Amino acid sequence: MMFNWLSVVTGLFYIVLGIVVIIYKFFFTILEPAIAYAMGAVLILYGIFRIYRAVSRIKDSGNEK
Repeated sequence: MMFNWLSVVTGLFYIVLGIVVIIYKFFFTILEPAIAYAMGAVLILYGIFRIYRAVSRIKDSGNEK
């Protein structure tokens, strides 16, 4: 159960990281704008996916009890 909540927090971290990459265009090195937007979008989408997967697992574990 704790792993699912950790996945939610990790998903939020990925979303924030994606926003930071888009705004500052920096990820360990200075990025071109097109690469920064693409990388930020991928990070945000992955964060949303992690949160969705964790929430669905939390709901499923609640139904089993």
